[in-house]
Amino acid sequence: MATLIDMPKLSDTMTLGTLVKWLKNEGDTVSNGDMIAEVETDKATMEVECFDDGVLIKQYCEVGDEVLVGDPIAAIGEVGESAPDASTAASTTAEEAPKKKVKNPVISEKLLSLSEAPAEKLEPEVTKDAVPTAASAERIKASPLAKKIATEKGIDLSTIKGSGPNGRIVKSDVESATPKAVSSEDTSVSSITTATFATLEELTIPVSNMRKSIGKALVASKTQAPHFYLQIEVNGAPLVGLRQELNAKLTLQSPEQGGAKFSVNDLTLKAAAEAVRRVPAINRSWEGETIQQHPNVNLAFGVAIDDGLVTPVIRAAENKGLREISAEAKVLIKKARTKKLTPDEMTGSTLTVTNLGMFGISDFYGIINPNNAAILSIGATVKKPIVNEKDEIVVGQIMKIGLSGDHRTIDGAVGAQYLQALKEILETPALMLV
Repeated sequence: MATLIDMPKLSDTMTLGTLVKWLKNEGDTVSNGDMIAEVETDKATMEVECFDDGVLIKQYCEVGDEVLVGDPIAAIGEVGESAPDASTAASTTAEEAPKKKVKNPVISEKLLSLSEAPAEKLEPEVTKDAVPTAASAERIKASPLAKKIATEKGIDLSTIKGSGPNGRIVKSDVESATPKAVSSEDTSVSSITTATFATLEELTIPVSNMRKSIGKALVASKTQAPHFYLQIEVNGAPLVGLRQELNAKLTLQSPEQGGAKFSVNDLTLKAAAEAVRRVPAINRSWEGETIQQHPNVNLAFGVAIDDGLVTPVIRAAENKGLREISAEAKVLIKKARTKKLTPDEMTGSTLTVTNLGMFGISDFYGIINPNNAAILSIGATVKKPIVNEKDEIVVGQIMKIGLSGDHRTIDGAVGAQYLQALKEILETPALMLV
């Protein structure tokens, strides 16, 4: 009898997932331990593992389809074996029909377990075609991922012939298409405008799994944790100077020779972890009946991706040097942007750092990452007039750092002491190296 692979349930709140990529095709031989597909949910991409030997005899969904948890996505059997009827095994897509939980006692007799790898929303979905030219545009059959790519590339889906089942437009069809050229009647001014400004259009964008997850967590944090806010100004010149000096020397060397390139974010992450050594009370979490002070700094930092913000975690950051923190952060950033973070890499933080300095934002306050006691908000280093120790007005490099604290867990004095410690380290960055 055919064995079915179901959409996994990765959290208590998960109800559906999106098929991101097939790693095996119908007719392919599969073995125990093979990964056959990639599925996404809230914040990471998950590979679906097969625990049987046989042939992939049926795929019940296409790339971009949303599938209810527990509904089958594929069937594994023997050569020549018939798969269960798609009408009772396959989930309907969000575009074509309302989702209904399929209950089939035959199907449920033998279900394949799945790897504990995570799932991530690869692309946000858009309900309308990229460039709707007629009322019938809504009826064009295309996967959500194809629609998203078409939106980004400015491609009219009505001009594309789909290569998928029943003429459905899939990702490869859109990627091989080209945006409609500007008419020769257009003036140079209109051409420049088209190239300079994004097209304004009305869109109805469904809330993706990632946005739902972010919204739920942050609403809970903002409503349940009484936030208080502190800010301190830091002389950023010593930090900028150290970074320039390190990079001038180390970027000339190969990685094998110890070469490296550090960002301001690398240095602030290291400083944030070091400052916890001086004020351990900042490294706490609210547990309801107790307040837990943690023995290690599991440092989360924000990474912006297409459909939201993820916060990978550097564990035991207080025990890691600048080079190690920098290297680990780069790996985590790459995994975040390719939707490959695992649940372990996104959970268990004890302190969070978010940085918008690269966007020119000088000061802001973040929402606390549950269940941290605080989140740091790093602003841009800005040149401005300051008064030096000789009472002279000179050009200074000022960095503003905000702190949002959970008043259930810590008080303002703890937050202030931590910011003072962080300021001292950033203004004397050699302290990070000892």
